[in-house]
This record gives sequence, structure tokens and C-alpha cells, in this order.
Amino acid sequence: MRNAAALLFLFISCAVFSQELYLPLNIRAAVDKGTRTTQGVPGKNYWQNFADYDLNIRFTPKSRLVSGNQIVTYSNNSPDTLKTIVLRLYPNFYLKGFMRDREIDPADESEGVILDQVTVGNTVMDVTGKDRKVRYDGTIVTLRVPPIPPGSMTKLNITWHYTLNEGSHNRMGQVAKGSYFLGFAFPRIAVYDDVEGWDRSQYRGRNEPYFDYGNFQASITVPKDYVVWATGELQNPDEVFRPAIAAKYKSALASDAIVNVIDSSESTAKKVTAPNKWNTFKFKASFVPDFAFATSDHYIWQACGITVDSATGRRVMVNTAFNKNQKDFFEVNDFSRKTVEVMSFDFPGVPFPYPHITIFEGLDQMEYPMMVNDNAIPDRAETIELTDHEIVHTMFPFYVGTNQTRYAWMDEGWATIGEWYISPKIDSTIFDEYGIEPTRLSLGREVDVPLIISSYELDEAYFVNAYAKPAFIFLYLKDMLGDSLFRKALGHYIDTWKGKHPLPWDFFYAINNGSGVNLDWYWKAWFYDYGPADIAITSVKKILDSNEIIITSKGTKPVPVHCEVLYEDGSTEKLKHTAAIWENRKEIILRTEASGNIAKVTVLHPYVPDVDEGDNIWKAE
Repeated sequence: MRNAAALLFLFISCAVFSQELYLPLNIRAAVDKGTRTTQGVPGKNYWQNFADYDLNIRFTPKSRLVSGNQIVTYSNNSPDTLKTIVLRLYPNFYLKGFMRDREIDPADESEGVILDQVTVGNTVMDVTGKDRKVRYDGTIVTLRVPPIPPGSMTKLNITWHYTLNEGSHNRMGQVAKGSYFLGFAFPRIAVYDDVEGWDRSQYRGRNEPYFDYGNFQASITVPKDYVVWATGELQNPDEVFRPAIAAKYKSALASDAIVNVIDSSESTAKKVTAPNKWNTFKFKASFVPDFAFATSDHYIWQACGITVDSATGRRVMVNTAFNKNQKDFFEVNDFSRKTVEVMSFDFPGVPFPYPHITIFEGLDQMEYPMMVNDNAIPDRAETIELTDHEIVHTMFPFYVGTNQTRYAWMDEGWATIGEWYISPKIDSTIFDEYGIEPTRLSLGREVDVPLIISSYELDEAYFVNAYAKPAFIFLYLKDMLGDSLFRKALGHYIDTWKGKHPLPWDFFYAINNGSGVNLDWYWKAWFYDYGPADIAITSVKKILDSNEIIITSKGTKPVPVHCEVLYEDGSTEKLKHTAAIWENRKEIILRTEASGNIAKVTVLHPYVPDVDEGDNIWKAE
């Protein structure tokens, strides 16, 4: 920015005054109960329930049968006596007759997850539902259980099975013969939180799940030649791999160069796994919100390590597993490693929190703790953008446990600005325009609704409100605060809410607190108010030894001003100001440094969508 002597701003104020953000009744009630605050930190009475999962899952690729038994130790940390437990059965997305918001192959419709046996404490539940203590409703099952008092634990023993989908891959299912991704694969206890109680939202395919944290021990049994990649750290490589593969696997974490843990010759020759009819891969993950796994009998595997914390020397293992015929995937390990590096040291500047990240070639674009299910894309730039987008999700909604079902922007917005920021650092020729044009086209229309509206209530507005619009907001915030203060504020939010469940208001107040700047006017304009972004050049005139340019905000959204002045002699001058210029103002006057005659003034920028670009250009007559 030019200094004060070179660039003078004259401001005309409008009747906009700082005011407290509106809190919905349920959020206000949480503040009154002391579980939330208006300072952006958890209240003194904040609590979270917790579950330990001991999973034993068997997958039979030939029939696509998934069967399992799990023991769940559930801790009721709430002040309430729980008389019900809500289970989430995500594969019931494919249940016959279920109302979805994504199309599927009719051949994939099934009976859903069959609960063979459920025991809660010492009580054996009637899984037929005849006694009304087990109530089935789409992807939700409600169990009426013996009372679970505050501060107590109960154990659930659940045996179940279902057939994995084959022809329509919605975040999980068959990728191709011999390759499968199993996300949301087992019965989960729903979130019971301090604001909504039990989360009973149906999983219809678009809105993504909301999970509590837990510890996972998982044993995944698959036939010979099948390798399993999963959330958590593999506990028994020497049992499941042939010695050469196990040795390469163990060496990869310490190697900065890519290690071909499984190369194409080994995969083709089937010289990878231990020569047993079935092998059981054992994984362990602590304090994560989910567990996912993938398996293949022919994928190659590349891996390397990277230091993510200079102070401790902690390293993270970066993995890619893919079909050797997918040529674009041979660079994905490099893209992933660079993304982890940028996340750890630059944006957001927090050391990557988990021991590994694995990109598995699947048929979707979906994140899980330590796992990503990504489809192959011929375009290199799009591959980079997709890779870093999904890896950024590690921070949101996993490390910071946002409710992406209700507030998708709290994770997708960060993943979108993450790909905008990180992609050019991997390839400087990339200009990532993901979501820009859909946002511009939606401005001022009936689908241009405030972001504070729950994502669960959105239809046409979902994409723009979840992805691009919040990314613009975060980008302008970064510009307003400057890199250092922005990183401090974001780091404060992450550190305060890691392993917890922040709501939008927790985010607003945490950023205010972490930056030391009251941004309520900014949050109100972007998250609460209707109306588009719309700035216009309303006057250009010569004054003394300078020129005066008047910019007016005709809309309701504060955006940066990027003004380029072209003089008649061909010289140019750029005037720039952050979105902070619009606090309590609807009009600004800029004065140029040069005194020449102006031929043209342009106020346009690719990351500043404007509902009417016709008045963003002025030309001398």
C-alpha cells in the first residue's frame, strides 16, 4: 500500500454502526448454560461425549460383503441422563426407498445395514424393532437403553453386515474390480452435543457427516494379495507383508525421496502380502473423529516422509495408492508432500497433526482423517487443486471438529481458500478459479442467501455458500489483517478449538479475540445480511496536481478495492485498499499520486466478484 503522503483517503460515512451479532435462541441458551461464550473460547461448563471403538471388520471382495463386530465404550460427559442412543448407519444411503439428494444406480439399492445383534450394557436389544426399543429411520437408528447417568460409561457390542455398493460410488464403494474404498463403513454413535442434543440429521448424500472424537483400534481382514490403507498407524506390517515390502514400508517415513513401497512388478507378480488365505491389518488411531479404510489387490504404493515441526523434528508419512495405468497419479505424492509442507509452515502454519496422509485413487473427492478418496483427473492443474483441497480438510473438520452437516462453510471454505493459496505454490502457472464464476452468477439473485443459514436448509445455494463465498471472506480477512496477524488469529482459533466442536459464533469471536480486532461489522455484512457485492466508479475528475476517483459501494458486502489507472501517456498507477475501507462507509474518495490526464480507470479483480461489472470501468470521453 502507498504511504499516507502519496495516497489520501477521504471518507463519507453512512448510518451503519457496530452492533452485537445476533445469537439464535439455542446458541444463546448454550451461552447462558456456560458451555459457550461470546469470547470465542469454550465455556467453563463445556463438555463433549467420547467413544472408544474396537472394530473387527471382514471384507469379501468377491461378494462385496462387509461384516463386522465392534465394541464401543461410550462416555457420557454431558450433564444429562441419556435414555436413548442414536446410531448412524451411513451405508443405508443405499436403502431401498430412501430419499436421497444424489442419484444412484438402482442396482445398488439394498436392504442396508443389517444389525445382527446389539447389546447395551447387559441388555440385549431386540434388533427386529418389534418391541419399539429399536427404531429404524433411514440412516438413523434410535435405541431406548437403560439410563446412562452423567459422568458414566456404557458398552455397546454390535454385530452387523451389509453389501457394499458396486455401480454408484457415493464417498464409498467399489472403485473397480479389486479396488474398494470404505468410508463411513460401520455403525457410529451420533453426536450428542450441548446445543442440539442428539444429531438426528439424515445422511442423504450431499451434506457431509458430523462426528464426535474417539480412539479407534481396527482389525481389517481381507483375502490374500489385498493391501489395506486406513486411518491410523499400521501395527503389524511384519505379519501382513512379505519381508521386502515391510522393510520398504518402514523406511519410507525417514526418506525425503519417494519410496516405491509396492512397485508395478511386485503388484503384478502378487508378491506383496503374506501368503495366507486371509490377512488381518491392524490399525490404531487416537483422538480422531472417524475411521476409514481402502483396499486393493493391484495398486502400487508410493510413500515418503516430511518434517512438519522444526522444534520437535516430528515427521509425517505421505502415501499414494493407485492403479499404475493412472499416469496423473504418479505426481500426486509430490503434490501431497508440498501441501503438507505449506500447511505446516505457512498456511495455516500449524504442524500437520496426524502421522500420515494417504491419497487413494477412488471415484470421489472426499476426505477422511488421514485418508483421501480422489478420482483420477487428466488435467494436471485440477489434480493439484483437488489434492491440496482434500488434504487441507485435515485441519477442518477433523483436527478442529466443525459440524459440516449444518455449517459446511466452516470446512469447505477453508479447503477452497487452501487450494487457491497452495496450488500456485506447487505450480506457479496455476490460477485457481474454483467457484469464482458460480459465485458471480449467483450475486443478488434469490439463491444469494446469508451464510448463517444452516447448510442443511440449502438447495441451489449450497455450493456457493459452502465453498467459494466463505473462501472469498477468508481471503479478504487475510488481506485486511495482514499475513502475520491473520496467521495469529487463525492459529488462536485452531489451538482453542482443536478436538472440540466450534459453531460459527465460536469462530467469529475466536478470530476477534485472536486478532484483537472487533470484526463484528464484517461478520454481520457477510454472514447475516442479504445483498450482493457491488462497487462502482461514480466519478473521476481532475483536481489541482492530482486526480480524484470516487468509488461507491452499492451493495452490502465489503470487498477489497483494486483500482488500476491508465494515463493518456500510457503509464499506469495502481491504488489498492482492503475490505476494511468499507467499515461504516458507503463511499470513498481516492486521489492519485500522478497528475497526468486519465484515459481509463478499472476496478476489477478475479477474486472480487461484482454483481454489475459494467460500472467498474470508466473511460475518458
